[in-house]
Amino acid sequence: MTEAKRHRSDTKMVPVPSQSIVPERDVNELPVLETRHLGIEFGGLKAVDDFNLTIGKTEIAGLIGPNGAGKTTVFNLLTKVYEPTSGVVLINGKDMHGMSIVQASRQGIARTFQNIRLFDKMTVEENVRIGLHNKYKYDMFSGILRLPRYWIQEKRQHERSMELLDIFGMQDLADKQAGSLPYGAQRRLEIVRALATEPKLLLLDEPAAGMNPHETEELMENIAKIRDRFGIAILLIEHDMSLVMGVCEGICVLNFGRVIAKGTADEIQANPAVIEAYLGKRKEAEA
Repeated sequence: MTEAKRHRSDTKMVPVPSQSIVPERDVNELPVLETRHLGIEFGGLKAVDDFNLTIGKTEIAGLIGPNGAGKTTVFNLLTKVYEPTSGVVLINGKDMHGMSIVQASRQGIARTFQNIRLFDKMTVEENVRIGLHNKYKYDMFSGILRLPRYWIQEKRQHERSMELLDIFGMQDLADKQAGSLPYGAQRRLEIVRALATEPKLLLLDEPAAGMNPHETEELMENIAKIRDRFGIAILLIEHDMSLVMGVCEGICVLNFGRVIAKGTADEIQANPAVIEAYLGKRKEAEA
């Protein structure tokens, strides 16, 4: 059993007043995320309907479901790409209504995407520094004249970038062009760039896509390491069930835009509604 799986299996999930469950260690902390009756319509079609979810302050949670279930739409609602037509999103108890994407980021939400979105022509370190832009600043005057304040900030950004790249052992790639990296390394770089914004909630959209079994196993370990090192919550969308069941403490299942099940990995694997959503109804044997 890997360290991540052992940690997940040792986690006790307990109920909270919102009729959800969070890890026992988070029960006295304000949830990092609460959605209440969240929904959105496109041309009269309900893409997400009555979506309710609570995530503990340091929980690793999973959002799963068949293709087209509405998972990425939920991520777009949480990050303010879309404005919901109903319901509420709370980040650390703060209502996100009316906020922009930038404001949502400042509240502590960061994400990766199904399709990698790096600056291919820039170096690995430069991509990480983009995530640091709100943390290290100097005025235009200092930048133009290269005053001491400029060099101090440059040094701090470099050190922080290398520290973050160390999570995935990517320091030696700092000067490489991002677009030249293998697919799995680009996936990891996107996660590092998201971490550079110092999120409270990290959203990972199919982080294992395109990875081989060895890379997926490493990713599982690193997700747990990221949570422990940064003390943040992580919500991931993933079709690789070995990853989901191995690292996620609480799991929410979507089908046709509605939640059909919530629970621990063991509960979800045994849930008839989940089995039916993924496999379809079993045909009764002919007499």
